Amino acid sequence: MEKILVEVSARHIHLSREDMDVLFGAGSELHPIKDLSQPGQYASDEKVMLKGPKGQASVRVLGPLRAETQVELSLTDARTLGVKAMVRESGDLEGTTGGLTLVGPAGELEITRGVIAAKRHIHMTPADAEAYGVNNGDIVGVKIETDGRSVVFGDTVIRVSEKYALAMHIDTDEANAAAISGTAQGEIVKF
Repeated sequence: MEKILVEVSARHIHLSREDMDVLFGAGSELHPIKDLSQPGQYASDEKVMLKGPKGQASVRVLGPLRAETQVELSLTDARTLGVKAMVRESGDLEGTTGGLTLVGPAGELEITRGVIAAKRHIHMTPADAEAYGVNNGDIVGVKIETDGRSVVFGDTVIRVSEKYALAMHIDTDEANAAAISGTAQGEIVKF
């Protein structure tokens, strides 16, 4: 079976329209600087400062805007900031915690939910899913061979949509565990 591109996703934030207005001014817009691998997704020029009980960190805003603000951190980032990040799929914010103050050039606000460590996942089109013999929501392992730090990441969720491009996303903690810098190649392992 063909290998899958594995990309490292650093800490970032997705903003709602309402929170964008508070942080960057009413009617403000994101200014894309780099397209991401998923169609229609991009890194913007805008950044937000996250202030937690133990520290602070700057994060890039990813676009487009979403229905609800979501902060994606590694578990190490969350500990450094002094907050709890629950491992969740992107967009699954029910029961998540907040505890961060978001600071932008036009204002600041405190969030009471939406801090997550993104569950590792593979984006696929329906044709990709058929080719790999998996379905939306399936949980698989992914074997990644690196020099001296090869791993099999379990608990990897398959996410299928016509809007996706084939790629696995892991966070910086997971990348460091496997000595991945930038991108790697992975192979699906079914349990």
